[in-house]
Amino acid sequence: MAEVVVRENGQGRYQQEVIVGEHRLLADEPVAAGGADAGPAPLELVMAGLGACTSMTLRMYAERKGLPLSRISVRLSHDTVQVAGIARERIIRRITLEGDLTVVQRARLLEIANKCPVHRALEQPLVIASEVAD
Repeated sequence: MAEVVVRENGQGRYQQEVIVGEHRLLADEPVAAGGADAGPAPLELVMAGLGACTSMTLRMYAERKGLPLSRISVRLSHDTVQVAGIARERIIRRITLEGDLTVVQRARLLEIANKCPVHRALEQPLVIASEVAD
């Protein structure tokens, strides 16, 4: 897996250049948060990663099992909910599966969606080791 480098690009107050191998992306905050909305906000990038991972995982599974899955679409949104009196971040993931699938196949695909690597990483306590580089 490629190393990810994120650095200010000097083009805006919060604008960041995101470098992943040979790929370049922009990240920014929305205007309401003081940015220029030149790219997705950081949480939107996390949700994009979850959506892409979900769709790719489902496609791999469907191909391996020969399922008649013609198209996958994943819509994600975010809010905050109370769980046992504690505010928790929540990502709502709506998966549209097109094709002549049975009820059993659809249920199995939902199970598989919940096993995509990004879903698993976000669902458990995550260890992030931070240090100031020289």
